Amino acid sequence: MVRSMTGKRIPIKALIPVKTRIPVKTLIPIKTLGSAVALTLLISINPNVLAQQTGSSALSRLGGLEIERSNATINTELSQRHNRRGNTYSNLERHEDAIEEYRLSLAADPNNVDSLRNLANIYYFLNRYDEAIPLLARFIRLDDTRSAALITAQNTLVQLLRDAKRFDDAIAIDLRAIETEPYNDSQVYVMGNTYYNAGRTDLAIQIYEKAVQVIPANAFLHRTLGRMYEFEARMEDALTQYKSAAELDTGSQFYKDLVTSTEARLNR
Repeated sequence: MVRSMTGKRIPIKALIPVKTRIPVKTLIPIKTLGSAVALTLLISINPNVLAQQTGSSALSRLGGLEIERSNATINTELSQRHNRRGNTYSNLERHEDAIEEYRLSLAADPNNVDSLRNLANIYYFLNRYDEAIPLLARFIRLDDTRSAALITAQNTLVQLLRDAKRFDDAIAIDLRAIETEPYNDSQVYVMGNTYYNAGRTDLAIQIYEKAVQVIPANAFLHRTLGRMYEFEARMEDALTQYKSAAELDTGSQFYKDLVTSTEARLNR
């Protein structure tokens, strides 16, 4: 067990900060929403990759919620009430009831970020990743802060997408994460290496291109982008990056040698 930002205990595996404790893992099916409420929440996601979509467009597609209800007006008070009930059931380890309440909460207000986060956390903890993904994507799209919850949600979502080999979906989240944490260059190398090792040098290049835009003074990022270009036989682009690295780190003989050797190859 670890403690969340609110002081409540949550299991280590429950990666998304929540206000309530998620108990031991149990696979529980989703109940049909109560007919008395006359609200139906349908959460769907296309399993196909989103090859030409990036940024907010990809997040919108991943986090699409289709809602059908008898009253189109958002009811914030009702949504919060169901969210509180969901928290109560979660504390009592009644997963099925908690899931139903969070779904009802989102039916009343699809933009309730607390319910999105709480329901995603339960699904994630129960290994129901396909159901967690659209909720995480919607939470990220609605949260315009750079909070710990947002960063954790981004990391969780992108890892789920990578594990599923959905790299064309994951890239949009990774590019956003670089902007969200502009001083975290270590995450850049994890992202780049993941795509490169998966045979997606094109996506690795996108990662490093974004990184040198966001962190332009990092010589090693320029060098790594140059390497990616070199793997794709883009030698002039590689030389430009090697020169940038050498200019940023004037004491590095390694970067100077890269510039010299690349120039020699281009002049052959």
